[in-house]
Amino acid sequence: MPAEKTSVIRPRRSVLYMPGANQRALEKARDLAADALILDLEDAVAPDAKDHARAQVADAVRQGGYGLREVIVRINALDTPWGQDDLAACLACAPDAVLLPKVNRPEDMAAVSAVLPPQTALWIMVETPQAIFDIAAIAAAGAENRLTCMVMGTNDLLKDMQASSMDGRPNLLAALSLTVLAARQNGVAVLDGVYNALDDAVGLEAEATQGRHFGFDGKTLIHPNQIEIANRVFAPSIPEQEQARAIVETFEAPENAGKGVLQVNGKMVELLHYQTAQRTLALVAAIRAREGV
Repeated sequence: MPAEKTSVIRPRRSVLYMPGANQRALEKARDLAADALILDLEDAVAPDAKDHARAQVADAVRQGGYGLREVIVRINALDTPWGQDDLAACLACAPDAVLLPKVNRPEDMAAVSAVLPPQTALWIMVETPQAIFDIAAIAAAGAENRLTCMVMGTNDLLKDMQASSMDGRPNLLAALSLTVLAARQNGVAVLDGVYNALDDAVGLEAEATQGRHFGFDGKTLIHPNQIEIANRVFAPSIPEQEQARAIVETFEAPENAGKGVLQVNGKMVELLHYQTAQRTLALVAAIRAREGV
């Protein structure tokens, strides 16, 4: 499996959308435990508030104060009345990434990626049927477009499918799996879509757990009260950490040099498990650094 293009593992367990028109929310975000923040100029902002939100978000990014959190700005699509101005504002304030909505095919990324400042990466929304059918090509074109993360837009995808939200998301399983497969094939991070019920912690945990089992790096969120669950679900558990350390120590013991299959805590493990264990421990270290532990 290709390594993530950044070559550095970054925790993206919890990625919180913050409405760009809400100044108080932008300030509060500096103290939240989310791994990353998406300052939103698109769906969360009414048309008559777009200009005001753009100015506020650009000021917030320039002021900083978000610590080790990644700060991403979701712009409006370039074919809308606001997209080009959103992109110009991002070029001036240089967030960690620009999140481009409504990407349908590989060439949709080029106009944005070509003008991004060196320190700004490209993230994209995967939220249309066309994107799902072309997801392998989109992810494969990521290297030439500085793509580092794909974000599922499950609400928009359901709308375009003329489908309904279902417990367990059986009608989205193919789209979720294909997107994860394309991301992993091309070394791109991938985030699960949002969970809409704000007062359903049980449902959120179940869907986040499903997303982790699918292979997502984390979950996008719509409220700060969802952060704790996402951070916990997408972090290696204590037993997982202990098993990972045992696997790494066993494979790296001098007497096991050159061996491809070993027994660790009563289980047969191979080199692929050793590689997974190494990544698990690297993620744990990254989470601790992010949390200042």
